[in-house]
Amino acid sequence: MLNRSRLREKVFVLLFESQFNDPKDMPEQARLYLTESDEACDEESAAFIEERFRRVSENLEKIDGLIESHSSGWSIDRIGKVELSVLRLAVYELKYDGDIPSGVAINEAVNLAKKYGQDGAGSFINGILANFAD
Repeated sequence: MLNRSRLREKVFVLLFESQFNDPKDMPEQARLYLTESDEACDEESAAFIEERFRRVSENLEKIDGLIESHSSGWSIDRIGKVELSVLRLAVYELKYDGDIPSGVAINEAVNLAKKYGQDGAGSFINGILANFAD
């Protein structure tokens, strides 16, 4: 089983890819990514990733509404695709997954933003997610 950070990163990648693919194609895209990529996943990791991706996708409308309501001056359309994918995953973890402490979800999101986003993405993500902290 991959560690939680790697699992989260793979869910992030699928969320990012979903912005460029038809939703009906995503199960096949996910399968290819999880089995054919440079770092193929074991069955347990793949099942976790697919389940988390499905849950985020099912709640996307609510998650996007929360993001917009907590990011003054930023509509979903203005947020970069990398940053939006990071935010979607983090907001899911903050609002729908009681197993992940808020600080961990925010820290992991900031790290993903720094790794994949533009300059300043980590600060942007941190600023928005700070509004969600309990």
